[in-house]
This record gives sequence, structure tokens and C-alpha cells, in this order.
Amino acid sequence: MPNSRGDVWTLAEVRDGAIHSVSWELLAWGRKLADKLGSRLASVVLGSGVADKTDSLIHHGADVVYVVDEPELATYRPDAYNAVLVSLVKEYKPEIFIASATTTGRTVMPVLYVDLETGLTADCTGLDIDPETKLLLQTRPAIGGNVMADIRTPNTRPQMCTVRPRSKRPLAPDANRRGEVIVKRGAAADLASIYQFLSFDREKAVGLPIQDAEIIVAGGKGMKNPKNFALLEELARRLGGSVGASRQAVDLSWAPYSAQVGLSGKSVTPKIYIACGISGAVQHLAGMSAADTVIAINTDPDAPIFRVADIGIIGNAMEIVPKLIDMCPGGCGRKGGEAR
Repeated sequence: MPNSRGDVWTLAEVRDGAIHSVSWELLAWGRKLADKLGSRLASVVLGSGVADKTDSLIHHGADVVYVVDEPELATYRPDAYNAVLVSLVKEYKPEIFIASATTTGRTVMPVLYVDLETGLTADCTGLDIDPETKLLLQTRPAIGGNVMADIRTPNTRPQMCTVRPRSKRPLAPDANRRGEVIVKRGAAADLASIYQFLSFDREKAVGLPIQDAEIIVAGGKGMKNPKNFALLEELARRLGGSVGASRQAVDLSWAPYSAQVGLSGKSVTPKIYIACGISGAVQHLAGMSAADTVIAINTDPDAPIFRVADIGIIGNAMEIVPKLIDMCPGGCGRKGGEAR
């Protein structure tokens, strides 16, 4: 039996043939836990043509990388991914297994925990180790985000959870770090799938997905109607950013769910977050308060959004946003692919 009992595992994700940055965020969560437990930190990579892409995981904190590199894993198929992960967990018996609350993590982890007959806490916003019991403390919002619940898994292993993307910054990479890479073969029965991949159509939106954007221009119900979101799109385009939205704006179909920021949407950590017509409900603030700089535009001087804003502008967003657009007529955000 391999001597890895007690390790902390993270599930790496591969997109467009490369390790995605969400994998490095998970390692930042896992590094803290592994250090408190005195255990190793491992990352698991499933895919095709990924065996030579493990260096970045080690540089970002992994001590061990488990790789299953098979043509059948070229595209994400939940049954095959789950079967391969079940085999790995049963062989190596990790103490903790963390995934990101992305489409992949939210799909495969619920199936995995059922097959392993353990527990799963979804959408965690905080992770720690209980100093007395050494159990994983899994913190997540409950009752509509009005309370934060601490959850433990005392009787079964591994202790499993998903954490929100962009809820922690990756550790600074260290090119001198060295680690162990273990390449495993997937059993034919595990790789078999009932799913057939047809195609992948990217959503048409301004800029990067909001969880990857360094600049976000977000709108709420205060934008009055969906046509005014065109102003936000234009400002985001000129700044080299992306468009976000409050839950109310999404519920009104003014913006797609993929743009929703908050506890029921996505957590974001941009360098600049411009909140236009967003009052600042606690659920929304929980998803964006980690931004480096928050600029709030609202007609209500008592709006909660101003409590977290670095710059507050009291006024009508439909009058102020056009002025901001005029300040950068040629596009003032990105040059050479990087935010200025």
C-alpha cells in the first residue's frame, strides 16, 4: 500500500491544453492545511497530453503530482473522471480532497463522495484545521448567506469540499521547488464513458470570464433597464475588462448568470471593481470585497456598497458612466495584453 495516508489533495484543472490558474489557487488553500497537519500536498491531474505540464503545480506548492494521461480524458466526461478518481483515492487514501467550485468540481465531486461513502461541503469560503481534533474546518454561507456555518467530517475519509474560484490568490511560484511526479494508467473500465463529446461553444461576452478578469464593471438594479447595460459593456471594453452583475440584475434577465457576482454567483478578486447602481447586499459584498480597489457609483449615500468602496461617487450611473467612457476614448485599459 503506498505510504500517502494523511496527504492533502487538490484537483487540478486543464483547459485548452494547459493547467488552469484555479489549480494554483487550490494549492494555496492546500498548502496551509498540509503544513498544519505536517503532511504532503498533492495535486491530481487528469487529461490527455498533460504529463509534461506538471512543473507549474510543483512551483506553486505541490509536493506530489499524480497524473493520469489518457486519450479518453481529453475532454471532461464526469463518469470517466469519477471512476479514475475513485481508483486513485482508494489506492492512496488522502486525508483531505479539495476541488474548485467550477463546472468540473461541482459535477464530479458530488458523484465522487457518494461512491466513496464520505461527506462533501460545497462552495466553501474558508478552510482551516482544528488544532485539537486535526479535523478539516469547512466554512460556508448558510441561510441565504446570513450566517456562516463551520462543518466537520469526523467519521469518514477523505474529508471533501469545493471552494469558490478566485477566493484565494495563488502562492508566488518558486521555480526552484522540486517535487515527485507519479504517472498512473487509467483502467479500461474506468475510462469508458456513456457520454459523447460533440462541441464546445464559448459564451459571447465582453472580456474574460469575470473570475479571470482584472477589471470588472458591474451593474445592478440601479441601471434601470437592460439597455443601459450597453454602457457598462462599452466602459468594460475600453478598460480592457469584463462585465459583472448583481443577482437582481441577473434575475431580471439584464445579464447572464455567468456574470453574477456574489454568494449565489461567482467570487471575484479583480484589481479594479466598478459597481454601478449596486446597493451592496451582504451576499454581493461577499463575492467582490476582496477586490484591490472598489469604485462605487450610487444615488443613495447610505448604500452599503460605500462601506467597502475605496472611491465612492454619489450620483446617477447613467450620467457618470458615459463621462468615464469619454475619459478613455481610445481604450485605456490594456496594452500588450496586460492591464496598465
